[in-house]
Amino acid sequence: MSGPYFHVPLNLPHAATVAGRIVSLLDSDSPTPANATILVIARRLSPFLGADDPPDSVAYPIRDEVAELARRLVREIEAFEIGNDRLGQRVRNLFECLELGQEGAVMSLRAGEDPKSLQRPT
Repeated sequence: MSGPYFHVPLNLPHAATVAGRIVSLLDSDSPTPANATILVIARRLSPFLGADDPPDSVAYPIRDEVAELARRLVREIEAFEIGNDRLGQRVRNLFECLELGQEGAVMSLRAGEDPKSLQRPT
């Protein structure tokens, strides 16, 4: 599926910020595998919070690892039917920060983003 998406350069520091926002959105009182997965993502990205992006030789392998975890996160959100518009938007933002905006535009819908959201790319 191809459609509009935001193309954002790889930005691990902002990806770390977005991961923290997703942690806040998931209900820790009702833990699901998605809670554990986003914590792994947040921990993996935490060294970059408030830092500069590392060199590409370091950044892209980390990006690929986090992207795999983010795909798992979306599958878990779907499986436990916990998606919503805000969560879907944050999932899209995470993929965008990983320089995977086109995939993020699709994954965000699977995570509950409203297809008519004003936040979606047009």
